This record gives sequence, structure tokens and C-alpha cells, in this order.
Amino acid sequence: MSDIDQIKSLRDETGLSVADIKKAFVEAGGDINKTRELLASRGGDIAAKKAGRDLKAGIVDSYIHNNKLSGCMLELLCETDFVSRGEVFQTLAHDLALHITAMKPQNVEELMEQMFIKNPEQTIRDLITSHIAKLGENIQIGRFQIFQI
Repeated sequence: MSDIDQIKSLRDETGLSVADIKKAFVEAGGDINKTRELLASRGGDIAAKKAGRDLKAGIVDSYIHNNKLSGCMLELLCETDFVSRGEVFQTLAHDLALHITAMKPQNVEELMEQMFIKNPEQTIRDLITSHIAKLGENIQIGRFQIFQI
């Protein structure tokens, strides 16, 4: 696989800019696994820089389990309505609502430390951090409510 193909593959996988991926790829000496590690660590740096930004937009999403006995309503916040209307942000909100319905965390702090139900190698905090890096905006969970019969 050529360098260009590997960079394109990482772009598809992470959603990060080609420039960021190329820079990490060069730093990693062309090693794809080291590049992934560098990109993951930089996602945390990006999230830390954006953490203080005002959250003026977002969406409310819900998930109802197919047995209709449990569900969740979630408020997911971001900086702009441009991001909140995007498919990536809306998918994140729905995945979080699904996770909350299944795992029933008591609060946001507990939720952030849980392993993501769709990818047990990633915490919810890591999932949100990767989306902050991908979308370039501060993202936070506002609140959620679990409903169960």
C-alpha cells in the first residue's frame, strides 16, 4: 500500500485533516500503527484547547430499546448549529443515547469513564475526544434521562 493510500485510509478512519495525518505519518516514519497512536494523543490536545469554548448549540436525541421498555433522552452540546446539524454529530448523539440506555450510568462523570458499548476498547471520554478532534469544536454532554418500565 502506498503512502498516499495509507494517508487516505487514515483520513477515512479518523475524519482528521490530510495535513494533520500527513504530519503524523512523517513523524512516525511511515509506520501506520505509530501514526494512529500519534493522532489519538493529539486528539486529547485538541480537546483540551477547545474545552473552554462556549457551547451555544446542540441537539436533543433519544433512543428507545426495541422492546419499548427502556430508553434515554440526551442533550449533546456543541459550539455551532453547523456542527449540530451534521450527520457525524447526530450519529454521536444517537450512539450515546443507545449506550446510556444499555449501561444506565448514574451521571455524566460515570458515563465518561464507561467503555463504549460499540467499541469496548474506547471509553466514552475517548469517543467524545475523537469527535472534538474530527469536528473541530468543543462537545459536551449536557444532561440525560433514562426511562425504564
